[in-house]
Amino acid sequence: MTSVTSTGPDVRTVQVHRVYIAATAQRVWDALLSPAWTDRYGYGGIVHSDLTPGASFETEAGDGMQAAGVTGTVVDGEVVECDPPRRFVQTWRLYMAEELRDEGFTRLTYELEELDGVTRLTLTHDVTGAPGHAALTAGSGDDLPAAGGGGWPWVLSDLNTLLETGTAFSRQA
Repeated sequence: MTSVTSTGPDVRTVQVHRVYIAATAQRVWDALLSPAWTDRYGYGGIVHSDLTPGASFETEAGDGMQAAGVTGTVVDGEVVECDPPRRFVQTWRLYMAEELRDEGFTRLTYELEELDGVTRLTLTHDVTGAPGHAALTAGSGDDLPAAGGGGWPWVLSDLNTLLETGTAFSRQA
């Protein structure tokens, strides 16, 4: 997995994360966007959207988050583009972090490509003008994922583990 952030004065801030998963693109797509899957890895959460452009996109706190005292909407946004199982673009905001709401919406793009028995998943997160979102999603590696420090690298690694082994590491006792 790679994580690249480009920053500077008047420069867009974009994070690119890539992972290769031994699963079909359709299976990865389902795990990313189906409520039956989205609470099973990473920080958990139940996606609500009909995935049509212009539709609202919301992630509600799942079982793990609720056990930690988090309830209600954790992420909100809008569907921008949907081309199953290849590309999904949405606006994205960590709604549960009240201090970040004023940063507005960021742009999240998932691209899936099947290659010789694996799917390359590239997640591009444009966090221009949203330094709080950028810090939380970059995944410094120094913070405990349970405290929110794992970011996209942790979520995508956990998704990979779930799809390849049947059990997410975030759910192991």
